[in-house]
Amino acid sequence: MTEFPNLSRRGFLTRTAAVGGALTVPGLLAACSKTDAGASGEGSTLDKLKKQGYVRVAYANEAPYGYEEGGELKGEAPTLHREIFKALGVDELRPAFSEWDGLIPGLQAGKYDVISAGMAIVPERCERALFSEPEFISPTALMVKRGNPRKLTDLASVKEAGVTVGVMSGAVEKNYATAAGVSEDRIKTLQKPQDGADAVKGGRIDAFLLTGISLNWLARNNPGLQVTDSFVPELDGVAQYSPGGAVFRQGSEDLRDAFNRELKKITSDPARYVQLIGEYGFGEDTIPPADLKTAELCKG
Repeated sequence: MTEFPNLSRRGFLTRTAAVGGALTVPGLLAACSKTDAGASGEGSTLDKLKKQGYVRVAYANEAPYGYEEGGELKGEAPTLHREIFKALGVDELRPAFSEWDGLIPGLQAGKYDVISAGMAIVPERCERALFSEPEFISPTALMVKRGNPRKLTDLASVKEAGVTVGVMSGAVEKNYATAAGVSEDRIKTLQKPQDGADAVKGGRIDAFLLTGISLNWLARNNPGLQVTDSFVPELDGVAQYSPGGAVFRQGSEDLRDAFNRELKKITSDPARYVQLIGEYGFGEDTIPPADLKTAELCKG
């Protein structure tokens, strides 16, 4: 079986809203009950959601994963989750905003039923909540000037060309670059994704290293730049897939398992997967490998 890492890919991006696709949100910031839908009483968690006709979801306002714009909840996770819950007989998503570090505590407190924020599957989070199987992986890419004048394709080509590459402060991409043999003096640290785009445009760096998902989104508002095909970097010989998924409260195994059955139908159908969330920068290269399993990711 393939070995997969357990790295958080989602701790360094700024939590800002952006533009994109569409789910109507009635009363975005309405207060939520703290009652655990599956903690007591008769019936499963899913049965209770079917009966009430909605599921309470939390998002962190981070494009393109889950964010609000103009009274609508948009992004990869809400779009995918809406499709899955409809198939399960629950027609409505009722969203609540949370800061990133409040997502799991809010779930544990019963403020919502599911986290719809593209959260990375890592062992320390698995100890506190239930994760779905991966919804996506986050392969890496390079942002370069249009035409890709240095003909860069991956970190090996960056090293060979002797060019300067930018990485986000505190992000794992610096580790990827050094592991590939890029010298420290050829790695520049930046604070925000837009800083990376501006540095490429201004010629201060030759390429900006980040997930393909985030770079494709960034490229929409930065003409004159392009994103290379994604690639999967390695650390100590282990492929860095950086998967994310939906998150459920402990004790809601029935809901997670039902969700997983519907999720598999989507991730097993590339055309449907891309049709649903392609507008947010997700494509066939972000579909999780069939043998990438949450149970293994949670072991660490």
